[in-house]
Amino acid sequence: MKKIIIAVFALLITTVSSAQEKNKKIKFDVNGKCAMCKERIEKAALNVKGVKYASWDIPSHQLSLIVDERKTDAMKIKSAIVAVGHDTKELKATEEAYYSVHPCCLYREDNSDDGKAHSDSH
Repeated sequence: MKKIIIAVFALLITTVSSAQEKNKKIKFDVNGKCAMCKERIEKAALNVKGVKYASWDIPSHQLSLIVDERKTDAMKIKSAIVAVGHDTKELKATEEAYYSVHPCCLYREDNSDDGKAHSDSH
């Protein structure tokens, strides 16, 4: 009986650990405007342990990631991004973090989506 319990336990551990992907692709929206925002967002994401790749698209505001789910999850990444001043759908940056970004990157006050023209001014 003891061997059966150990075997079942081992099978459960194997099943749970294989459910987490080593190279999981994730995408979500992050607010921002320009190339400086892109650099800040990608750097914040890449500084989270388990993030292997991060690319933020200025026009669509989509952050594309490749992560090791065994080491991180989307909420940890979103928390790191709001800490540097960029909102996501689920989390909002504090006023202090938001106003710490360069003044031209303040996306809440300017609803224009002119990312290309904005990035050319840097």
